[in-house]
Amino acid sequence: MEPRRNATGGIGVLDLQGGVQEHLDHLQRAGVAGRPVRDVAEFAGLAGLIIPGGESTCLSRLLRIFGLDRGLIAAHREGMKLWGTCAGAILLAAENVGETPHLGLIDIAVHRNAFGSQLDSFHCTVQVPAVSAMPLPLTFIRAPKITRVGPGVRVLLAMDGYVAAAETDDILVTVFHPELTPTLAFHRYFARKCGLNLPEGDVAPPVDASWDRRSWMDARRYGEPQPRDGS
Repeated sequence: MEPRRNATGGIGVLDLQGGVQEHLDHLQRAGVAGRPVRDVAEFAGLAGLIIPGGESTCLSRLLRIFGLDRGLIAAHREGMKLWGTCAGAILLAAENVGETPHLGLIDIAVHRNAFGSQLDSFHCTVQVPAVSAMPLPLTFIRAPKITRVGPGVRVLLAMDGYVAAAETDDILVTVFHPELTPTLAFHRYFARKCGLNLPEGDVAPPVDASWDRRSWMDARRYGEPQPRDGS
């Protein structure tokens, strides 16, 4: 799928429930224009949309109530790229093990809450060569597992018999939460996937050493990238 024509609005983050501000903070840090999206009209001009982690049943219900599901699918067909993290990956999957699928836009099977309870959440550091040459810290919170990928779906990260990250030309899915770590590499990777030009000469490291768990609380503006210290 070609980059969306007249995509001047950067990357949106679906703002219904879940880790919205954390994604917006990471987009800022990565030098990418991002904005929250709550209405079908706000899909206009977006190069890409992030569907954040949260509670997939709640997100699916809100998408239907506000008619955002149909608008999202239409915008995607017009060229808007999609990235689903955790619950977002569940919503995008064509098959949900033991459950009814939601948007069904990427040919993968997802097993929701495959790791167990909240106590089974974990943090690790892994290599994802397509995204960064440097090992990346990742956080899994009541994460799903991708148990099958269909033809045309590329595996970016496989771990212990399941897939943790995969993509097609127009959709990225991750079962973990890079927005809850100092990792910027995935947000920059998605921006490039959307056909966006990152700031000229910007060679920001894939991990932002200035980030901490409360960084998103300090953000004030989410419509444009913020200057880095010393810039």
